[in-house]
Amino acid sequence: MGILTKRDGHVEVVTVDFPPVNALPVQGWFDLADALTQAGRDPEVHVVVLRAEGRGFNAGVDIKEIQRSAGYDALVGANRGCYAAFGAVYECAVPVVAAVHGFCLGGGIGLVGNADVIIASDDATFGVPEVERGALGAATHLARLVPQHLMRTLYFTARKITAAELHAHGSVYRVVPRADLDDAALDIARDIAKKDPRVIRAAKEALNGIDTQQVHRSYRFEQGFTFELNLLGASDEAREEFLNGR
Repeated sequence: MGILTKRDGHVEVVTVDFPPVNALPVQGWFDLADALTQAGRDPEVHVVVLRAEGRGFNAGVDIKEIQRSAGYDALVGANRGCYAAFGAVYECAVPVVAAVHGFCLGGGIGLVGNADVIIASDDATFGVPEVERGALGAATHLARLVPQHLMRTLYFTARKITAAELHAHGSVYRVVPRADLDDAALDIARDIAKKDPRVIRAAKEALNGIDTQQVHRSYRFEQGFTFELNLLGASDEAREEFLNGR
């Protein structure tokens, strides 16, 4: 369990494996950030594939860990860990291909919203349930997947959107059967990996440099409201309701 890495030629495959739903604990987010950063620094790595084992790609932060912890240490850790992991995807020196299956929620949106290519299985759904959890965040990254008004609707309602719908918006490159997901992700990764790595690395830096959205600053701004809602008690109440199934 944890963050697993495997080399496939010049492709580094990074796998998230935190049963039962890949809701990452604080250390898991930092470990993921480290794995992505190290992969990008390795000159033998030309592309990274980010995938997951289990029922879904990612269910966000481990709410139980936050509720078990006294004070705000786990909350601060989760926010800093997410910030680090999302930034590591965005700033990875090589392209990151996200292979998404099942559910992709909350923090999962932060990961795929910063990825360079998204391949999804036909059972994949994407959403930000933050308003029902008493926390804010990942609107920055959801806005990279869908148009502005749809992003607002999905955010306010906490509704999910399917891989097929995201494909129609152009943010998901391919939708494939679940059994074909890994092969499809490796197929596009290997195609990129065949290119001159000097050019690809320069292209990744150039594309980030011309990005119109300052993802780090806007996400950090969102996180400030999460801390505010926690101080007001709204977040703790929402998390308890979620954990108690109400």
